[in-house]
Amino acid sequence: MSQADELLRVKTRIKALTEKTVANGCTEAEAMSAAEMVGRLLERYALSMDEIEVRQSRCVQKEVPIGGNRRRPIDGCVPAIARFCDTKVWLARCAQGEGEARSARYVFFGFETDTALATYLFSVIDRAMATELFRFRLARPQLRATKLRLALASFQHGIAARVAARLTTMHAEREASVGAQRATGTALIVVKHRVVEDAFAQTDIRLVSTRSAGIRRVSGAFKEGWAAGGRVNLTRPVPGSAQGVLA
Repeated sequence: MSQADELLRVKTRIKALTEKTVANGCTEAEAMSAAEMVGRLLERYALSMDEIEVRQSRCVQKEVPIGGNRRRPIDGCVPAIARFCDTKVWLARCAQGEGEARSARYVFFGFETDTALATYLFSVIDRAMATELFRFRLARPQLRATKLRLALASFQHGIAARVAARLTTMHAEREASVGAQRATGTALIVVKHRVVEDAFAQTDIRLVSTRSAGIRRVSGAFKEGWAAGGRVNLTRPVPGSAQGVLA
């Protein structure tokens, strides 16, 4: 198979994966693929490209509405999602006068394939967090009012922190793998990052780091969230018989 054929094959697989969502009729278990699968596709994508293909690739923006203007615990792993998928990301808030029809949204910027995988991964992790939160709350009917709100927030922040840590580790492992499998792999990664940086520099967007809002953390709930974040399926779609993996 030629390099061009392999690249087309990988792109086709990526497109099929990102269309495999709950909104398109799949079950939640079928939609829960995630990062290791995404990582393997990105690795194959990198190994299939040559420098000409990289330099000719066009950068795009893909938006993920977050259903309002308030920040959410999943914010804690959004930078890791962007880094894992070799994209940039920022939070775009509603401009005055846009009204409720236009909520705040995350914007991923990078190669079309990378941004598609970043938005897909965001939706998988978001659903996983909602599923685990429901289980956590159901198991604690005694919690009420402020104690309940603090525990739920701490639990979700724990999940986000754990998922972010896993994605960071997996990103480093993938880049090392590409470099080891291909003599020009590391150089190609550098070129790819430069193409994204140069394309981003041509936009009128200036990124500003924001501090995470301080929260009153409930240590027990945070630790349980951290453990749940280790169960989020970042490997492959769950085939029904899998045990101990979020589905």
